[in-house]
Amino acid sequence: MASVSALPALRGRRLAVMACAAIAVALALPAPAARAAEPPPENVLITLLRGEAASHEHGDGVPRDGQRAATLYCEAARMGDAESQYSLGWMYANGRGVERSDSLAAFFFHAAAEQGHEQALRMLQAVGGPSSEVPSCMREPVAPAPATAPAAVAPARIPAGAPGHIVELVQRLAPEYRVWPALALAIIEAESNFDSVALSPRNAKGLMQLIPETAARFQVRNPYDPAQNIRGGLAYLRWLLAYFEGDVRLVAAAYNAGEGTVERYRGVPPYVETRAYVRRILAAVGAEAHPFDAGVARPSAALRRIREARGGS
Repeated sequence: MASVSALPALRGRRLAVMACAAIAVALALPAPAARAAEPPPENVLITLLRGEAASHEHGDGVPRDGQRAATLYCEAARMGDAESQYSLGWMYANGRGVERSDSLAAFFFHAAAEQGHEQALRMLQAVGGPSSEVPSCMREPVAPAPATAPAAVAPARIPAGAPGHIVELVQRLAPEYRVWPALALAIIEAESNFDSVALSPRNAKGLMQLIPETAARFQVRNPYDPAQNIRGGLAYLRWLLAYFEGDVRLVAAAYNAGEGTVERYRGVPPYVETRAYVRRILAAVGAEAHPFDAGVARPSAALRRIREARGGS
């Protein structure tokens, strides 16, 4: 088991505190009329939160405060920081500043391990598997707009640099599946950057990066054929839209991480990659709610709990 000294070294605590204070003040002040206020990027917030949490955990320049450390770690963990997920799991596994809980330790170790954190993977062997409960601090603090009012007109955004023949193919095929071309093109851009022969380390293939199971599920024989690949990806998107009742945020997260993972975490999984992917798709599409065909699939049994977890109805 890793010792306290094995945790990432702290640096610039005073600077981090000053930066946190500056960010808090900046976010609290009204934005000038000439520009809209924007929160700092998540990677900046993660670094600051993790550093301040470690200071409270170890008593570095501040009184040791396990509860405060856990709160800060959890905020960074919710943003997908694997190091914070591991540190929080370690605290719960050892009862360091918090009440010991193997189930909570397992939850955070599991989240970190899924992002490739090797120490977290080893720790899982000691504490067992995670529970099905998602800690309250891991739920999104602000509820996104509910997926009950799809845009009246489909967005017509086309990514810059998208090859004309791919755009034409998507615009022709997407209406057959009742999927906005803008959503399909955003997924293609994020998945393969319009490379019809793209192959990922996970064996996802083609424009919409279909893994073999998904290709077989939607009867795609040649995933490197643009038309077949797009049809398979559109069929999957149509199914996801029905399964998550048009919630583009959940659909994008599921396309990236799998619908089962979205259900298990009751929303966008706490992975840096997936959170960035979802932001990218939402920005490209410009809408969070999409029409869906309820006859394609029954809605996820977890959908009500997902909406409750993020404050929706």
